[in-house]
Amino acid sequence: MNDGAKKTIWVIGAGSGIGRALAIALSRKGHQLILSGRGVDRLELLKSEFIQGALIVPVDVSNTSSLSEAYAEAKSVMGVIDSVICMSADYQPMTIDHLDLGRCQTILNTNLMAAFSILHTVVPDMKLRGQGQIVFCGSVAGYRGLPNGQPYSAAKAGLINLAETARLELIPYGIDIKIINPGFVKTEMTDKNDFHMPMMITAEVAAERIAAQLSNPNQFEIRTHKIFTVLMKFIKFLPNRLYFRLLRK
Repeated sequence: MNDGAKKTIWVIGAGSGIGRALAIALSRKGHQLILSGRGVDRLELLKSEFIQGALIVPVDVSNTSSLSEAYAEAKSVMGVIDSVICMSADYQPMTIDHLDLGRCQTILNTNLMAAFSILHTVVPDMKLRGQGQIVFCGSVAGYRGLPNGQPYSAAKAGLINLAETARLELIPYGIDIKIINPGFVKTEMTDKNDFHMPMMITAEVAAERIAAQLSNPNQFEIRTHKIFTVLMKFIKFLPNRLYFRLLRK
């Protein structure tokens, strides 16, 4: 996505958190926005306060039919959609002893299966045009398994893997696949945590950092934290024996 060119960008999960802040940041750069999510009231408020020219298209990313209908509506109004950025996420801390299988399925659907639906829905048009961008929101929690994060971390690990595979497959067609792997960002989701979250930043700061990295076609991973991400990458490559010993302490 050329930083100087004005694009039509579909932000899914724009109602709250990083998605909301990113939509505002992209609008300030002059891009045309399509705002999607399940909470229409939140989207309407976002539009009225910050992005008057945006198109609102409600969508449930965990429902493939809902996503297909939303895409068709967005295309009928806006024409070509240059970039699709999915910031939708669901999170609930859990341990193995207290797994809620219903919530696990919802978390997996929102964080991972939705990405398959997005690829299935938008890639054919992008292939025909020979260009496009799809951006998913992963997490540093997807680098390695972390305590209390079973369904979320597992979904994000799968999403990172999927994005890597999709980038390899779609680069020849001019389609730029990226993954955002945030560290700790102050949102409604992180408010659920009862542990210390180092190097936490606001959603607004995260959004500015993300927006600044979207235009580089050679960049796959977008980071919101430099130092914290390096630390998590270091943990990722620790020998298993040492990793498990450290995490048990």
